[in-house]
Amino acid sequence: MRAIDAGTLTLEPQLREHAEEMFAVLGDPRSTRTRTRRRPRSTGCALGTKLESRQSADGAEQWLNWVIRIKGNGLIGYVQATLRRDGSAAIAYEMSSAHWGRGLGRHATEAMISELIEHYRVTMLFAVAKRGNFRSLRMLERLGFRDLRLRSARRARAVPDETLMYRNVATVTQ
Repeated sequence: MRAIDAGTLTLEPQLREHAEEMFAVLGDPRSTRTRTRRRPRSTGCALGTKLESRQSADGAEQWLNWVIRIKGNGLIGYVQATLRRDGSAAIAYEMSSAHWGRGLGRHATEAMISELIEHYRVTMLFAVAKRGNFRSLRMLERLGFRDLRLRSARRARAVPDETLMYRNVATVTQ
């Protein structure tokens, strides 16, 4: 895993030393209502240790976690991917609400997707967003993702208030 230079942003592989700063980002009360998962209950240090392992306990999944930094500034969020052996990846992202609406989330997510395609040979991408999180849904659509529809989403264990989105890399030109 390597750092990704994305112009005004840098995606840094998440390490234990990012944990406390990231815990503060994850504690942003405005983003709680758009989050598909609960706020972490563990300390920042425990969170960092778990994610830094880079793989599931059984080794079936590879975990890639990057923190997003505006160059010369603090952390503003994260992007992550869970890679599976079949060439698919589930992606996720979160940004501090102070940085919403500036295109930074899209920029960081595009940089991660390019990395996944070019260096990890990912062929299919998945993402989950709350149905009411119109910013996230719009961003995913702009990145070439499509709704899997409710029937398929239920099979994939999506929660009723969530939308499961997918992108077939082979059909989208970069």
